[in-house]
Amino acid sequence: MLLFKIGCLDKEFVLGRKIIFLINSLVHEKDRLLSSMASYGSQNLLGPPGLLSSELHQKQEEEEEEALRRKLKYFFMSPCDKYHAKGRKPFKLGLQLLKIIIVTVQLVLFGLSNQMVVTFKEENTAAFKHLFLKGYQDDAPPQAVHTQAELSSQIHFAIERYMTLPQISLGRYAYVLGLGENGTALSLCQRYYMKGTIDPVNDTFDIDPQVETDCIWLNPLNYSSGNTDYKNFTLKIYKLINVTIDFQLKAINIQTIINNEIPDCYTFAITIVMDNRAHSGKVKVNLQNQASIKECKDPNVSGHAENYAREFFDVLVATVCLLSLLLCGRSILRGVRLQHEYVQFFKHKLGRSVSWGDRLEFINGWYILLIISDMFTIVGSFIKIGIESKDFSSYDVCGILLGTSTLLVWVGVIRYLSFFQKYNILIVTLRAAFPNVIRFCCCAAAIYMGYCFCGWIVLGPYHTKFRSLSMVSECLFSLINGDDMFVTFAEMERSSTLVWIFSQIYLYTFISLFIYMVLSLFIALITGAYDTIMAQTQEQVRISDLHAFIAECTDTPTSGKFRGPEGSSCSFLCCNQFVINMYELFLLLRAR
Repeated sequence: MLLFKIGCLDKEFVLGRKIIFLINSLVHEKDRLLSSMASYGSQNLLGPPGLLSSELHQKQEEEEEEALRRKLKYFFMSPCDKYHAKGRKPFKLGLQLLKIIIVTVQLVLFGLSNQMVVTFKEENTAAFKHLFLKGYQDDAPPQAVHTQAELSSQIHFAIERYMTLPQISLGRYAYVLGLGENGTALSLCQRYYMKGTIDPVNDTFDIDPQVETDCIWLNPLNYSSGNTDYKNFTLKIYKLINVTIDFQLKAINIQTIINNEIPDCYTFAITIVMDNRAHSGKVKVNLQNQASIKECKDPNVSGHAENYAREFFDVLVATVCLLSLLLCGRSILRGVRLQHEYVQFFKHKLGRSVSWGDRLEFINGWYILLIISDMFTIVGSFIKIGIESKDFSSYDVCGILLGTSTLLVWVGVIRYLSFFQKYNILIVTLRAAFPNVIRFCCCAAAIYMGYCFCGWIVLGPYHTKFRSLSMVSECLFSLINGDDMFVTFAEMERSSTLVWIFSQIYLYTFISLFIYMVLSLFIALITGAYDTIMAQTQEQVRISDLHAFIAECTDTPTSGKFRGPEGSSCSFLCCNQFVINMYELFLLLRAR
């Protein structure tokens, strides 16, 4: 009897150990189900040694590899194929199409408003030149005076016109007082060398380069026709550097009512400069105008109510672009994570490294382009809101941001056309030719810059198109395109025979080199890349390791195999082992 009880205790002890072992196995399987896969081919996938047979292990690796192929194939699918693969609607594509429409509409609305602002500034500047510059003509060359009487007459003419502006101007302008002494509005200043004695007879001079400034201030409200005190202002002619007349005027741009906008209030800071720095006997006369915009006080337009539609539309555009930015950023992040997973698989399973070309396949450059466009649009939209609320006047900055973002958005449309083989020939050709084109342009740029510097130094004093380095570059670039060839030759001065002969050699060699050789070779590079692409469509193309690995997945988007979880295949195997352990535990408890 005692031996029988001891035997039963032994059986219960063995059964208890088996139950504890199975419970530990269940806990272990649960942890494995909840934990993520650390790396491909790691021993953690197998659990304790002997839990999975070699056949099951091999099947697990095959499932794991096939799951990775399927995941990669889905990642590089077009939006339409992704829809057929998982039934997910292409929200990102729809969002981009919506963004193209609203961003373009926003740019058009801003362009119409900006055009009126620029036109108002330009027309006022032209009016000021006719009002304050004596003998000004629109199509005439830059104005200049050559005698002392002409210089004094130009100064007196500008001041008299300013003092009588309300009586002679067609526009409605107001003086800005309080700019100078005792609430004055206009300043007449001359800048001259402190000491300057020039004696061409004896070829001597004595100059102190320190600059002195003398000014007088005038008030238009105290002006009368008999008050000519400003005519007593004595000019230091032979020491004179320049004469400036500074004043400000106010105006209101009421044409914005056409676009259902509140009119803007402008302040024009006008400076008339008579430049004598060269002391060549020719004093250049120029009028400069700087406009600032601010909100008018107590605006009142009959029948006009506050309209927040534009602000609401700008906020909508910024919101859509922010959503697009987040989606594109998420796609880039997914690509980076999938790239890391693919690299780890090749490293642990195949013992090979992945080339940089295959790594860059996961980084979609179109998404980066769209992110930059979205950032520009968001910033530009808020600047536009500030402009419409009269808090900012940065029309140029806003125009650059919105214009660049719209350009990038429309260029991004090519990404979706590239999914069709008939439409992606431009992108494929540019991608193939880009490296060679960059190398070619570097070499051509060195020759081009050499011609620019040479033309600027040698021909600059004798040709109006070579007076500055930027003008030289513009002139030479137009010559490459065949523009203004005869004019460039004809405008060359013949005062120096040596320089004229040099100019002929310079122009003929540049035109021959860049039109007949450089430009032809540049076109040949693009044509060669195009011919190569067309030839590759008719023969078998060598594919990269990445696409060869993906090509082994024969599942079509409509097969339904992409609708499952994108996780590793070990989840399925671990679930099977979990069920087996549960069944064994049930049998042991039942036998007891």
